[in-house]
Amino acid sequence: MSFVDDRAVITGVGQSQIGRRIGRTGIDLALEAAERAVAHAGLSFDDIDGVASYPGPVNAEGGFVGATTHDVRDAFGLKTRWHVSGVETSGQAGTLLDAAAAVATGRATHVLCFRSVWEATAQASGRAAALTDKSTRAGGHSEFRLPFGAASPANWIGMYAQRYMHEFGLTRDQVGKLVINARRNAGLNPDAIYRDPMTMDDYLGARLVSWPLGLYDCDVPCDGATAIIVSRKEAAAGLANTPLHIEAAGSALYQRHTWDQRTDLTTMAAHDVAAEMWAATSLSPKDVDFATLYDGFSYLCTQWIEALGFCEHGKVGQFLDNDDYYRLEGELPINPHGGQLSAGRLHGYGFLHEACVQLWGEAGDRQIPKDVEIAAVGIGGGPEAGCMLLRREA
Repeated sequence: MSFVDDRAVITGVGQSQIGRRIGRTGIDLALEAAERAVAHAGLSFDDIDGVASYPGPVNAEGGFVGATTHDVRDAFGLKTRWHVSGVETSGQAGTLLDAAAAVATGRATHVLCFRSVWEATAQASGRAAALTDKSTRAGGHSEFRLPFGAASPANWIGMYAQRYMHEFGLTRDQVGKLVINARRNAGLNPDAIYRDPMTMDDYLGARLVSWPLGLYDCDVPCDGATAIIVSRKEAAAGLANTPLHIEAAGSALYQRHTWDQRTDLTTMAAHDVAAEMWAATSLSPKDVDFATLYDGFSYLCTQWIEALGFCEHGKVGQFLDNDDYYRLEGELPINPHGGQLSAGRLHGYGFLHEACVQLWGEAGDRQIPKDVEIAAVGIGGGPEAGCMLLRREA
């Protein structure tokens, strides 16, 4: 039986304007994405009785929180029977999966899920300075990182990547093929931030950020919002789009919630959630037509490739060598929109949006040329991750 007994489906998606330093607020972008998603599903706001967002009203700088659940509820005057937000969940996918559970159990009929960021504008105005603020004492995990200058996930993930390279011989050239593939796909995406062609020399010659991660191994901050409509299956009849079923999902965390304390540092939470997902379906990695995999940093995408079973543990370098396999025209296209490395850091939701538009055949010039019915979506990295299989209804 599929996820939540096949009672939850995706019926519409929408994105706002996406760009660098476009000078719009996070709530403005969230409302635009929500309006487009509701219209795309063939619904009205009177039909929306649930709202879910990530991360909620947390204390964060640099445009990380674009809008909260209550911001959007109040702006549209929604009468909701269910709402949620939260950061202590399985990454950005967590509240989406909560929404699916809500509609499956009758707590809501149509849930508006969204993620809004305005990091490019905020960082340009200096709002990211809190990352290295020395005026207050570091707390929590930061006590063990900031004294050594490790303020960014680039530092932490760089150490994970070094360990994998040491154990299994993964090279920067191999990872570079994945980065170049993302840029190639982004060239066909009119909304992507970076669309100019990239060569291996461009990739290897870019400035280093935190070894072995260079500039193009890091996603590009942007302003934008994505909205997804999750509906109860019986309420989706007659709507504008063929429902997309959540065939299976994973939200497991089998080890400590930490960036650096797993027993095997060549794995991440992606391995936990993927194992849970595959245990819940009769499908296998060979059934997947394409994948949209979180690449906030390039190494995270390599972890998703391995965790989801597209290659054996320790063999992701050999997988990446055959870049024809994961091109847009290949056997397993990866990130047809360009991922966050080139299309922009929409922080997870952009990968689900791309999976949906590909399954609906609405991706324009970047549409995968073969018929696609099954998509694997991996969202998040480090200790917070969630994944799902989407199936287009025949």
